[in-house]
Amino acid sequence: MDSKFQAEGREAEKTRHGGLSRRRLLQLMGGLAAAAVAARFVPSALTKTAAAQEPGQSATQRLRRWSMVVDLQRCDGCQSVGLPPRCTAACIQSRFVPEPMEWIEVFEKGLLGGGTQFIPTPCQHCQNAPCLNVCPTGATFSTPEGTVLIDQQICIGCRICMAACPYDRRFFNWGIPPRPPETAFVKYSPEHQVGAPRGTVMKCDFCQEKARMGWVPCCVQACPFGALYWGALEEALATNTKEVVILSRFLSENEAYRQKEELGTKPRGFYIPGHGQKVGRSSYKRGRLPSQWPWKETLEGARKWDRLGR
Repeated sequence: MDSKFQAEGREAEKTRHGGLSRRRLLQLMGGLAAAAVAARFVPSALTKTAAAQEPGQSATQRLRRWSMVVDLQRCDGCQSVGLPPRCTAACIQSRFVPEPMEWIEVFEKGLLGGGTQFIPTPCQHCQNAPCLNVCPTGATFSTPEGTVLIDQQICIGCRICMAACPYDRRFFNWGIPPRPPETAFVKYSPEHQVGAPRGTVMKCDFCQEKARMGWVPCCVQACPFGALYWGALEEALATNTKEVVILSRFLSENEAYRQKEELGTKPRGFYIPGHGQKVGRSSYKRGRLPSQWPWKETLEGARKWDRLGR
């Protein structure tokens, strides 16, 4: 008799819980709880990036392994247009980059035979990124496309990543960043770091949300001579918005190189040797105009600082 009543009770339980026994229901609830705990240890930016996927986009769509090519034969530091480097200016204005950060900085370096060349230098988004390998919280992470991003909501400001970066392309928020007041209402995202709090690290993000929509980064759009190319390694194509090139052939025929390649970082930034000769620059014409930040008004409490926080 007892077994009959027990069997009827089990059937009643299954009916109440949609055909699941109490034991099975508890097992599923335990699994969900474990998943919820594990989710706390996954960088929140990964979830945000997935959520930002275009409606109807296939999960099996081929990934674009983004890269950038800088043709130094076409870069004259914007000397001929009489302005600070346009790539840096576009980056500052579109990403609301705080002063004194230059996420893509144009350095002037000497040549072996005399004279100088200008070298636009963004984050290299390395395939074997030292900054990613040393981050203790997982705030620095790599997207499926290979772009290295920072989730400032996880960053603890230890600056170990800054010490590890051999390209000096990471910047620290020593205070409230000087930005225009209207940015106070912009929703934060690791792909567009507006609203990054004090005491966190920032850098070039390769304009990921633009790339997802089929656009090129702001610096590529702004270059007056087409010195910057935006490419996809798996398709072997790149464009400077004026022409499309076969990436592998373009790199080989122009003897391209990567910065500090001997370190094994495998950067996604490629450089074609030159000193602006294709746009009429003499290597002995030195100097460029300093970068400018256009904000006439800034957030309340914001302040400026140098790279050492002074």
